[in-house]
Amino acid sequence: MSEPVLSLRGLRVAYGGIQAVKGIDLTIGAGELVALIGANGAGKTTSLRAITGSLPWSGEVQYLGRSTAGVAPHELLRQGLVMVPEGRGIFTRMTVTENLLMGAYARDDKAQIAQDLELQYQTFPRLKERASQLAGNLSGGEQQMLAMARALMSQPRLLLLDEPSMGLSPIMVEKIFEVIRAASARAIPILLVEQNARLALEAANRAYVLDSGNISLSGNAADLLHDPKVREAYLGE
Repeated sequence: MSEPVLSLRGLRVAYGGIQAVKGIDLTIGAGELVALIGANGAGKTTSLRAITGSLPWSGEVQYLGRSTAGVAPHELLRQGLVMVPEGRGIFTRMTVTENLLMGAYARDDKAQIAQDLELQYQTFPRLKERASQLAGNLSGGEQQMLAMARALMSQPRLLLLDEPSMGLSPIMVEKIFEVIRAASARAIPILLVEQNARLALEAANRAYVLDSGNISLSGNAADLLHDPKVREAYLGE
């Protein structure tokens, strides 16, 4: 097996005296789509923020075979570790096109950037219709499309997605997951944090269940989808 793109060993994150993440192990291999599911407050977003260097952590985090200890978030971004945060994090006072080009700010291959911009507009025709509009004027679903497209403009080597379907209409959720599956088909490794456990497990290769800061279950996503504990706790069955 080739070296993992991401490897967590004993990852711990504390807020003051509260241990939010209690020593989790997790790996993502080349081209894998891995889901991280769990209830609100389980530590999912905290784990993502630690991986990106946005929160202090202890334990071991390795990205592309190297420890990320002491590496600034902007440097990890330059190395292709890209996160679409919960709440989208778009630049509301920039146009749609300007937001997309910000995704490619660390690149200098102008011809390829232009091709990638057109690819995102083909993927998200609604964004092309609104290319010159301020991003703050977009609907919630359109803003999520923009956040996804901007992340893909950076040519990620690992894509972290935090609750991409939150607050979206069923049609928008379907579109977002279509894009997630397409990115995975292009062999972009993805760590997907998603409260819609069914959609996440149906899309993923493997999955982890995070419960109160600990990994309680892990394995093949299809197997977890049919696990009685998972079905009762997260699928409402």
